[in-house]
Amino acid sequence: MDEKNTNNEEVEEKLEVTGEGIEIADDVVAVISGKAVSEVSGVAGMAGGFAGGITEVLSGKKNLSKGIRVEISNKEAKITVNIIVEYGVRIPDVAFEIQNRVKKAVETMTGLTVLNVNVHVQGVKTTEEKEEIEEEK
Repeated sequence: MDEKNTNNEEVEEKLEVTGEGIEIADDVVAVISGKAVSEVSGVAGMAGGFAGGITEVLSGKKNLSKGIRVEISNKEAKITVNIIVEYGVRIPDVAFEIQNRVKKAVETMTGLTVLNVNVHVQGVKTTEEKEEIEEEK
């Protein structure tokens, strides 16, 4: 029974009040953001692992919250995204598209106001690296 209470306390810590009786966890916003980022052309992958989120091992699915940090307070969200871009893309265009898609997706789905979406480019994936990864599979 103590273990159950501890889990409930952990969940409650992750939840933020966004409206009257509605609570949305940071991880939910991170997954929404990750899905939006994954749809942007020129993004080779995510870098880092800020959010706990859904793990690939347990769910068998891609971890959409990897590389995304979310801070929610007073119905406002600040989101930081760490990405790896494909070689040859125009980085400012990719970053701008990420900012627009993440802001729109999060505001539409959650009702939160997104104050900012910071995009950190952590690396560039070249075609040689892609071929090596495909050979390993």
